Amino acid sequence: MRLRPVGLVGVAALLILAAVALLWPRPWLVVRHDGVIRAAFVGGEGARFALRWTHSVEKEAWIETFAVRDGAIELMATRFKTFGAGVPAAAGRRTTLEDGWVVMHDIHRVVDPLAVQAAAAEDYSLRHDGHWHALSEPGKKPILMIENRRLPLYRVLPA
Repeated sequence: MRLRPVGLVGVAALLILAAVALLWPRPWLVVRHDGVIRAAFVGGEGARFALRWTHSVEKEAWIETFAVRDGAIELMATRFKTFGAGVPAAAGRRTTLEDGWVVMHDIHRVVDPLAVQAAAAEDYSLRHDGHWHALSEPGKKPILMIENRRLPLYRVLPA
């Protein structure tokens, strides 16, 4: 079977498109451990995600919400159920009580890169695009770095 010139051009165009898709840098929220990409989520300006864990002293859930603004990760809000040691009385522009949660809004604190010690006892998870993803592993306390980075697809595919 012989390929006609039009078929060869089509195959070449598909190969070029595939190479561009794999090599062109795009924005990602990257989770690294010891320099190795462990997870990657669609990032870029306006991307939002949340971290949830169980506070080590209060044994209550905490959730912090982040967004990418001006190319950097910013802490936007935090929510928790109880006050205790190390908990600020207020942060951001507005603090409310919502369904039993204390919520501090409009914090806008740059935390890029964001370092998280995802100890198994605290059961860390990350929410992106409506889904929770486990970050903690049994018996481990990895320090994870969460960054907004531009990387080609082939660099994040293994994650």
